[in-house]
Amino acid sequence: MLDNCFLMVETTAVTLWSGKVLTIVPTYNERENLPRLAAEIRALPGNIHLLIVDDNSPDGTGAIADALAASDPGIRVLHRPGKLGLGTAYKAGFDDGLARGYQFLCTMDADFSHSPQSLPAVIDLAATRCDLAVGSRYVPGGRVVGWTLPRRTISFVANRLARIFLGVSTRDCTAGFRCYRRAVLETIPFDTIFSTGYSFLIETAFYCERAGFRIGETPITFVNRTEGSSKISEVEIFKAMYTLLRLRTSALPWERIAGLYRRIARPR
Repeated sequence: MLDNCFLMVETTAVTLWSGKVLTIVPTYNERENLPRLAAEIRALPGNIHLLIVDDNSPDGTGAIADALAASDPGIRVLHRPGKLGLGTAYKAGFDDGLARGYQFLCTMDADFSHSPQSLPAVIDLAATRCDLAVGSRYVPGGRVVGWTLPRRTISFVANRLARIFLGVSTRDCTAGFRCYRRAVLETIPFDTIFSTGYSFLIETAFYCERAGFRIGETPITFVNRTEGSSKISEVEIFKAMYTLLRLRTSALPWERIAGLYRRIARPR
């Protein structure tokens, strides 16, 4: 097993990644957050570009994203016909970013649970020390603000089980605040990943480590959303547990079970 690199980044390595970074932000009903988020990301050093992947938000988020893109060439929008899941939004963003030649591709939430001010540190870690950098709640210096005890417990248990069942060294493998080097995304077998929600994050971490890539974590403060509603559901928790079992056991008839899983995971 590979050892994690844990790093509190004190100085920026922006010259290594300036103009080479795309940040992918999936959105669904994020009209309250998106304008300020886009402004803060674009104001960061290093000319970080932004790709908004909107799943036909009924609150008009897509139209707001189009207006932002029209006023800033560093912002683009990918519209999808409906709510197709977090994992597929990431994959669509990765395909777009790789086709356009970006060397570092980041993912983060639109609700400010991931602070844009922490983004340079996550990119720095990927540019200098690791192949996949994770903004982590569960390394020294990381913390969570605003979660209930049940939510904290679910997150802790999911990450603990991932370490036990899958042997991953990442302490926060359910974190969506990440920066991937291009080579990682060109190597991971996305065709074999059919997780569509937050369990997609567990699966990509697993495949990264299995391929021999080095995963690093830098501490962040995760703040529970203050605008809009949470996208976490009981179904997502069930799917995460299912993903752990599927990746851990190779003897079961997963091809037959996959059909049932896809029916459960289909957006409603």
